[in-house]
Amino acid sequence: MKWVATVHILSRLKTIVPGSKIVARDENSALRFDELMQLCEQLSNSLKAHHIERLALHADNSIHWMVVDLACQLASVCLIPLPTFFTPQQLKNVMSSTPVDALICEQQESFSWLSSDTKNSSKLLNNHYNLLILNKNESSYLLPDNTQKITFTSGSTGSPKGVCLSNEQLLLQAQALADRVGLNQPRHLCLLPLSTLLENVAGIYSTLLAQGEVMLPGLAEIGFQGSSSLSTERFISVITRYTPDSIIVTPQLLLVLISAVELGWKVPESLKFVAVGGARVSPQLLVRAHELNIPVYEGYGLSECASVVSLNTPQNNDQHSCGRPLPHLDISIENDEVVVSGNAMLGYANDPYSWSQPRIHTGDMGYLTEQGNLVITGRRKNLLISSYGRNINPEWVESELLTHPQIAECVVFGDARPYCIALISTRGNIPAQQLAQLIEATNRRLPDYARILNWQQLDSPLSQQKNLLTDNGRPRRAAIFEHYAKLIDSLYPHDLKVENQ
Repeated sequence: MKWVATVHILSRLKTIVPGSKIVARDENSALRFDELMQLCEQLSNSLKAHHIERLALHADNSIHWMVVDLACQLASVCLIPLPTFFTPQQLKNVMSSTPVDALICEQQESFSWLSSDTKNSSKLLNNHYNLLILNKNESSYLLPDNTQKITFTSGSTGSPKGVCLSNEQLLLQAQALADRVGLNQPRHLCLLPLSTLLENVAGIYSTLLAQGEVMLPGLAEIGFQGSSSLSTERFISVITRYTPDSIIVTPQLLLVLISAVELGWKVPESLKFVAVGGARVSPQLLVRAHELNIPVYEGYGLSECASVVSLNTPQNNDQHSCGRPLPHLDISIENDEVVVSGNAMLGYANDPYSWSQPRIHTGDMGYLTEQGNLVITGRRKNLLISSYGRNINPEWVESELLTHPQIAECVVFGDARPYCIALISTRGNIPAQQLAQLIEATNRRLPDYARILNWQQLDSPLSQQKNLLTDNGRPRRAAIFEHYAKLIDSLYPHDLKVENQ
């Protein structure tokens, strides 16, 4: 039966979840559904009493984060989750470009620059959070009607862009995901920041709608240190300790799981569904994961479409694709670009030209198979054209290189050049001869025009250098090219450039 999303998730949950059922837990506590409702109602009343219409939230993963999120829906308050990995400048950009009435945060000191605008503050949720009421100028802000969540992504330039969504859109998405995955009362372990729309929608909302339990350890407990550093030991131990049915990972985290299994870690028998997305994943990596009994399924999505667009499942798993589109979405391919309609964002904050667009031009290149599965080949803007006229997507080549756990980072270049080169950083000190063997093994899987014919092992990882990666770990290609221009040029010692004719 097709379900039409209600205004907020709690009203739906009241009809399907018993009050005594545990719906969330973290390192220190467990929460029944009736307790969740009571906390949400109390916070909702407090937000209404302060006449808050738009609330920013800056906090670590926890039960309290989820309570704030759901209470905002109950109070019809627009929530603006602030990623904890944002720099102070990015936080300032968001707060200065969005009509925020109040801020909830764990550490008020992180927002000392707001002090001159703060009217008063108070404690919330048993003193776990600070509530700061702010002064602002309404006239300079523009939001689409019915905006109830603004999710920010730094993109490739580091300048946050606010995607505006309604609760109806998010709940429609969450129910479609719960139906597609098909787990009954799953125990989901949230491993990504809750400010990430994917974990927010697929991790919290879909799990609750499937009458499941959301497990919410803090990011430090998971092993994250900053935005791109991870303690592998902590990451693996938290999965073992919580014994989840499902998790969501990035390709880099999938590599961590694969490496751990190869070193003797046993995948919990409870684990039934590992969703992977966020960047291109090599089919060989997915095959290897399944051979190691990691039940991984690739998906594809973007915030502008309320997160997930397509997803593989145990019932339909094409490891050379991102799976079938969700049933409420329509996919078309226009000039090799993926275009999505059916649940398009309301628009970007402060950008009226983007409002009420029924279709999202994703900027991703791809195609649909005869079976209706979506294949993503890479970003249109990243396309390389060799000096021999061959079109090469560097993300394709990079995903093949990253099938080797020893390779931590790689960026491929070759635009207007006769062959591709790669800048590579490794896990630990790997001899050049061993790295050469890994690259040769990758080249055997690639057509001749896309092979890596020269490369350089970097002394310092890109993640430890300023402004060379986005906050979600993707390479800033232009910045890397500029930073390593002399090195890149040296990797073409016999390059006879082809003149335009």
